Amino acid sequence: MSQSLILTLLGGAVLRITVLSTTYTDYVKPGFRPFLIAAGVVVLALGVIGLVQEWREGGHRDGPHDDGAHPDGAHGHDHSRVPRVAWLLCLPVFAIFLIAPAPLGAFAARSEEAPARPPVQPAEAYVPLAADKVTPMAIGEFIGRAWSDHKRTLSGKKVTLTGFVVRSAKKDRWYVARMQMSCCAADAIALKVAVLGAERPPDDTWVEVTGTWIAPKSGKIPNGTAAPELAADGVAEIPQPIEPYE
Repeated sequence: MSQSLILTLLGGAVLRITVLSTTYTDYVKPGFRPFLIAAGVVVLALGVIGLVQEWREGGHRDGPHDDGAHPDGAHGHDHSRVPRVAWLLCLPVFAIFLIAPAPLGAFAARSEEAPARPPVQPAEAYVPLAADKVTPMAIGEFIGRAWSDHKRTLSGKKVTLTGFVVRSAKKDRWYVARMQMSCCAADAIALKVAVLGAERPPDDTWVEVTGTWIAPKSGKIPNGTAAPELAADGVAEIPQPIEPYE
């Protein structure tokens, strides 16, 4: 076994989660797919080339004219091998093939009770919402409108939010949440909206919540220090979306 085999396994794992599935979206943003495919092809090619070279060299060493002698007097050290600790690099590969770690969920969101700061958008970005229909909306946009839109375009409008369930320390509410990442799962932050008036499904259940924004009674609460609230009209369980992050 050699370094080339590790490269082959690693390149194969990257291609498996990017070409044969959408698992890569559990770790990075969808826009990184072409770069991951290119990296996987390069790493896999290097590994295969290395394996072929080692196989050929092994055939020469085992030939009838190979007496085991070396010009420098050394006796048969195979420098193509890697230290045993290097095989720890294979653990993530096996995890991808056998376990496929899930995207961040309720545990990561519950670890920061205070929600992320609302996205900063210009006032004209918040277009008026239709009063006669339910508007599907990203959780990040809902938070931005709730805390940053002085025109209060959310008032009286029904919206549908998609996310996973996170329990709250308060008994009268729970959170619908979505993790938002800039680059990869390591920099993800939790975006949460408090759901009132509906029974809480189990943690990490993906749901669509339809309801109406509850405007804060006091303007003394600084924006971003508490999750905006939603009076729920209905909660429907759904499968996890292909892209779990916002």
